[in-house]
Amino acid sequence: MPTYTVHSLAGFLHAEQKAAIAKEITQTHSAVTGANTFFAQVMFADCREGDWYLGGVPLSGKQVYLSGHIRAGRPPELKNKLLLALRDVVVKTAGIQNHEVWAYLIELPPSNMVEYGHVLPEAGQEGLWLANLPAEDRRRLEELGS
Repeated sequence: MPTYTVHSLAGFLHAEQKAAIAKEITQTHSAVTGANTFFAQVMFADCREGDWYLGGVPLSGKQVYLSGHIRAGRPPELKNKLLLALRDVVVKTAGIQNHEVWAYLIELPPSNMVEYGHVLPEAGQEGLWLANLPAEDRRRLEELGS
């Protein structure tokens, strides 16, 4: 949690843009939700021309689709803030317009998620969860960052 996937046409985003988007999505998610950065994953999926359709016709251009699997339990206002901030990350870093970004959040109950070998905590309970992990697991996560 969270796991974000960024879809674009192959060749649209170069390596430096992908690295910047991954870093900014991670920081944005942490800043808005309070979740530790070591939870965030960002993956990129390049679609070949002819493999992505919009309105029934092959996509051409600068469309970016961002989907994020996040833990359920956060208020609508926070999710709205997160969505708009994620959109802004993609707009700024990819050099595109707001209407060229689609962003979706898909919520999963924390009890349905295992990361780093442990069932995830409810939103807001990350500190207690981390404190109760076996010492070796806690150390490994603390080495990854905040």
